[in-house]
Amino acid sequence: MAEDKTARDAQQTALMEADVGRRHIGAVYAEALLDAADRAGEADGLKDVFDAVVADALDRFPDFERLLESALIPHEEKVGLLDRVFGSRVPPVFLNFLKVVSRHDRMDCLRAIHAEVQVLDDRRRGRVPVELVTPVAIDDAAAERLGDELRRLLGGEPIVTRRVDPELIGGAVVRVGDTIYDGSVATQLRNLCQQMITRSADEIQSRRNRFRHPARD
Repeated sequence: MAEDKTARDAQQTALMEADVGRRHIGAVYAEALLDAADRAGEADGLKDVFDAVVADALDRFPDFERLLESALIPHEEKVGLLDRVFGSRVPPVFLNFLKVVSRHDRMDCLRAIHAEVQVLDDRRRGRVPVELVTPVAIDDAAAERLGDELRRLLGGEPIVTRRVDPELIGGAVVRVGDTIYDGSVATQLRNLCQQMITRSADEIQSRRNRFRHPARD
C-alpha cells in the first residue's frame, strides 16, 4: 500500500512539473508570437485566429492534434500538413509561428501557448480578468455598477466572469487575475460586492412583498 501511494505521489508530481514546464514554454512562445504579429501589423484579431484554430481544429479533431504532437511524424511532414490544413486560412505570421513551434518539437504545448496568449493580450490591452463568486445572482445592472467601480479601482478594463455558489459564506469572493493587490483595494472590492449582494437581495424581497401585498386604491 505504501509503495502504491509513493508511486501515485511520484506520478502526480511528475504531471505537475510537466504542466509547469508547458506553462513556462507557453509564456515564452506567446510573447514571441505577439511580438512578431506586432511587427507584421497583424496583432489585431490574432487572438481570435488562435481561438478558432483551437476550437475548430484541435477540439473537433483530436486525431489531428495527436499527429501534430507525435514525435514519430517528421517536422517536414508536419509542415506539409499545416500548409494543407491552414494554408490561406490563417495570417502568414501565425502559420510561420506554427512551423517554428513544430521545428522545435513543441506542438504539445500549443494549448499552453494559447492560454498564455490570452493572458498577454489582455495585459497589453489593459484588460483585467475578474472572477466574481457570490451566494446569490447579481443582475446586469448591478454587474455594470460593479464594472464601473472596478475600472476606478484597478485602472484597467475589467472582464468580469460571474459565478453563483449558494454555499458561499461571508459575502463574495473576488479574484483579480493573478495579481495580489494591497489590502485597501481588496477591502474595497469585498465591500462593493457585499453592497451589490445586499441591494440585489433587497430588490428581490421588495418585489416579493409587492406581489404578496398589492397596493389598494
